[in-house]
Amino acid sequence: MMMGLYQIGSSAVIALIAAYLLTGSRWRTLYILYRTLPRDIIGSLRFLKVNILLWYWEKRDFTVAKLFTRQVEAHPDKIVIIFEDQEWSYKKLDKFTNRFARFMRTQPYSRGDSIALLMGNRPEYIGIWLALSKAGFVTALINTNLRKDALIHSIRIAESKAIIFGGEFKEAIEEIRNTVSDLSLYQWSEDPNKPVLQDAVDLNSSVANTADDPIIVDMSLACPRDKLIYIYTSGTTGMPKAAVITNLRYMLMTCGVYCMLGLRQTDRIYNSLPLYHSAGGIIGAGQAICNGITIVIRKKFSASNFWSDCIRHDCTIAQYIGEICRFLLSVPPSPNDTKHKVRLMFGNGLRPQIWETFTKRFKVKQIGEFYGATEGNSNLVNIDGKVGAVGFLPLFAGPIYPVVLIKIDEETGEPVRGPDGLCIRCKPGEPGIFVGKINPKKAVHDFNGYADKRETEKKIIHDVLKKGDRVFNSGDILVMDEFGYFYFKDRRGDTFRWKGENVSTTEIEAVISNVVNLKDAVVYGVEVVGNEGKAGMAAIYDPEGSLNIKELEEGLKKNLPLYARPIFVRVLSELPLTGTFKLQKRDLQKEGYDITQIKDPVYFLNKSGNYERFTEQLYQDLLSEKLRV
Repeated sequence: MMMGLYQIGSSAVIALIAAYLLTGSRWRTLYILYRTLPRDIIGSLRFLKVNILLWYWEKRDFTVAKLFTRQVEAHPDKIVIIFEDQEWSYKKLDKFTNRFARFMRTQPYSRGDSIALLMGNRPEYIGIWLALSKAGFVTALINTNLRKDALIHSIRIAESKAIIFGGEFKEAIEEIRNTVSDLSLYQWSEDPNKPVLQDAVDLNSSVANTADDPIIVDMSLACPRDKLIYIYTSGTTGMPKAAVITNLRYMLMTCGVYCMLGLRQTDRIYNSLPLYHSAGGIIGAGQAICNGITIVIRKKFSASNFWSDCIRHDCTIAQYIGEICRFLLSVPPSPNDTKHKVRLMFGNGLRPQIWETFTKRFKVKQIGEFYGATEGNSNLVNIDGKVGAVGFLPLFAGPIYPVVLIKIDEETGEPVRGPDGLCIRCKPGEPGIFVGKINPKKAVHDFNGYADKRETEKKIIHDVLKKGDRVFNSGDILVMDEFGYFYFKDRRGDTFRWKGENVSTTEIEAVISNVVNLKDAVVYGVEVVGNEGKAGMAAIYDPEGSLNIKELEEGLKKNLPLYARPIFVRVLSELPLTGTFKLQKRDLQKEGYDITQIKDPVYFLNKSGNYERFTEQLYQDLLSEKLRV
């Protein structure tokens, strides 16, 4: 033990001296290295463990299903999923997935075919896509908020041959069934006695009557780089994009969090996030499937039940997105705030302004804030609780983990290039686009992209640090300080984040245009005091004053989920155009909803889901946080 510590210490000193000599800087560099050395040593050792695990798993031809089988063999009776009053052991989940996989192999589909899944949070959700992977199929995890055109698009873009849906989504399927008449329908109901949609296969009875023997042959055909699932992200095309998640990518995301944040098999994770998202469905559920950790899931997040659930189920870890932490702080103080055993909460989007308030009130020892796109290869994680940081990069780790910030033109969003045609790196304190070098030979640096190859190419920048290289463009603006800590600043492109969801502005613009008879409309995100992300605001050109706000309200209710409906609507009497005849979104966004400066009428989406005239009094109430959105 002492010899190991001595070797680590010696290596650290050598690294420090080497970095000092290479940088050419003097005492400031030595001071920074001294301050960051403990963090960097721990981070480097954990990152090394991630790489060794991935190398070993790929060498042994492991897939997610094979890793799950190892967990079943290691502790068959251990509880893997807790849901309401149900407890599923590894053995129970394994038998369910075997029955489901065997039944689906009798259906008229080939290996590699895509099957969509539209279902709420429950153990069967995880079991179904895991079963499909055992049988050789790829599951498209559909966002349960999607309806009509967006739902059809999500099914089509993944080229799904069938859809498995929960009984609670019968109406959503009924609305689109004529448009997707070639799609086979399979229904799974929470209550097996409820009627099944006409022409749909009743999965409850079909699976119950199938043998639960392992499908060894089918599983043996799978490879680490095979597609496992599609997870949908919001893009600039106006519709969701299907990000390709291979077995290896899934394993990287799960073991990355497991190793970097020091998770243990004795932990219990409270996961109240949607299972169709990468946070809930991969980083959360993946700890149970790949790493042997028990997870507790809920149908929906509940701020009032969060800590009582953690106490009831002896949870030691909990997941969050930024909004969850704010919601928890808004609940009146209770003894449950500190009765829990949660030592670590991990996720993304915790605002620096409430970080310390949150940890002090709820006595959470560690926050594991991380950053990374579902489909991307540029990921960061905060392992030492630095307030506000989304992660770090050791000053000497550039060649090992090649992620950088590059300068961009604020107007166009395009990279700024030097005389040599290459991109310009940002200095500490300079905001820039976060990119990661693509190297298909290494799982950590690979980029699988989307089901749509054209969308994949849009996310790649060529000739960045040297001629011929390629990087993944995250589309996010970050800033790094001199100690190597990264901080999230803004999101580029035609999306903004609200209520934990990415919202596509072009999608909302298209819906508004249809609802209000093709009037010019532009949508953008605006900051609201006390809220994470940006709220949607629409500016509609209506010089005749003919806009029917009630008609707009009803149209948006029918076509958009609640989080995507604009909180503010501005009615323009004049049309501010650029030289290329585009609405000046940037100027409108700067003006926001300041009713004291704007002469145009502005409407506000109240808690009842209705638009009312936005007044100076409402504006002041919003600024003072008396009015909440």
